[in-house]
Amino acid sequence: MQTEWIHAMGTTIRLSIVHASADVLLTEATKRIHDWEQRFSANRPDSTLMQINQQAGKQPVQVDPELYNLIEHGYHVSISSQLKMNILIGPLVKLWRIGFKDARQPSPSEITAALKCINPLDMQLNPENHTVFLQHPGMELDLGAIAKGYFADALKTYFVTQGVKHGIIDFGGNVVTIGTPLAAKYWHVGIQHPFEMRGTPIETLRVANQSVVTSGIYERCFTWGDKVYHHILDAQTGYPVENDIASVTIVSDHALDGEIWTTICCFGYARQNIALLEQLDGIEGLIVRKDGKVLTTQQLQRLS
Repeated sequence: MQTEWIHAMGTTIRLSIVHASADVLLTEATKRIHDWEQRFSANRPDSTLMQINQQAGKQPVQVDPELYNLIEHGYHVSISSQLKMNILIGPLVKLWRIGFKDARQPSPSEITAALKCINPLDMQLNPENHTVFLQHPGMELDLGAIAKGYFADALKTYFVTQGVKHGIIDFGGNVVTIGTPLAAKYWHVGIQHPFEMRGTPIETLRVANQSVVTSGIYERCFTWGDKVYHHILDAQTGYPVENDIASVTIVSDHALDGEIWTTICCFGYARQNIALLEQLDGIEGLIVRKDGKVLTTQQLQRLS
């Protein structure tokens, strides 16, 4: 198995495949990753996505069909999830700065102002000419909640069409598997323990040809006064969501679905979310509560 490590999109990406022309495929995959970063990044001032944000309140911006389709998909999920996942939450994220050294608790007036800029209904999409228009100054698109899943799925499709039967794609914790390992029936994917040092698993899952996506409050947080704030922000209140959930892991056929459902299931409460996941075909889940208890859907394959 040949492995390529790539530093992009704010994380370390690992691509490992078995193929006679692995060098060629990995070179092409790396090229695609940097191309996506150039177009989709919310952190690069020269990206196509940033052009949309820079023209907020001014004029529509025409984008390529691939970026348009992802924005449109994110828009529909934002609406259907009642803003649990919201691709326009950027102004709120930048206000809190969670994950950066200058993170702070914003004032109520700052939060009120940011909430006026994150309504997906204030974004106009034109499917005929692929234009995106953010109607009010200060609005910002941020595809961080779904982009890595989309990229990972696209790379898997590319590798499979080129004949790869064994491989693993790791976008900084968003794991997509191709087939199975050479000498085993399953890949073993460890789930980070929310309350232990990095690399300590709370569970290990058995996975074949599926994706594993995890989101947790331990990923980015800071202390302000006597309270700890995490990065999962509620678009309804403007504050980090408060419930009994420490982390959510989704196992699914597509990483994009995993990204969406990990985000949605970080809201509400653990037991009700497990009950919701039980009703979804092709989706299994594991939720770690803040008290350390692990809840899973019935069909989840754990290493026992």
